[in-house]
Amino acid sequence: MRPRVTVLTLGVDDLERALRFYRDGLGLRSEGIVGTELEHGAVVFFPLQGSLMLALYPRKEIAWDATVPEQPRSSTELTVGHNVNTREEVNEVMTQAKRAGARITKAAAPTFWGGYAGYFQDPDGHLWEIAWNPQLQVEDGP
Repeated sequence: MRPRVTVLTLGVDDLERALRFYRDGLGLRSEGIVGTELEHGAVVFFPLQGSLMLALYPRKEIAWDATVPEQPRSSTELTVGHNVNTREEVNEVMTQAKRAGARITKAAAPTFWGGYAGYFQDPDGHLWEIAWNPQLQVEDGP
């Protein structure tokens, strides 16, 4: 398999609430909820860097589409890493997320690997790590 990951989909319990958090709270661009004319199609897309997209899709619809039983939430099965270029940017994103309604699970602090990072959970419990790695320069997305 060639690495061609183009969409990261987060299962959510309330699509409108999740849209407000990511679009209005964190400032990600989106056209809003699309696909409502389809029985199982309501979804939200956010363009990220390159051709990568973040999608929000109801958890029950993911289970239906993949033909698996809906499972209980688990915030420790996946984290979304958001790298920035300075410690100050880590603090800014963490503050923005908290204002948007995120739960800070680990305040930003120096890391064991020489960087600076913190964690927050979105309204559906997904963990985001906001990190500055002194060995990594990141380009801005859209």
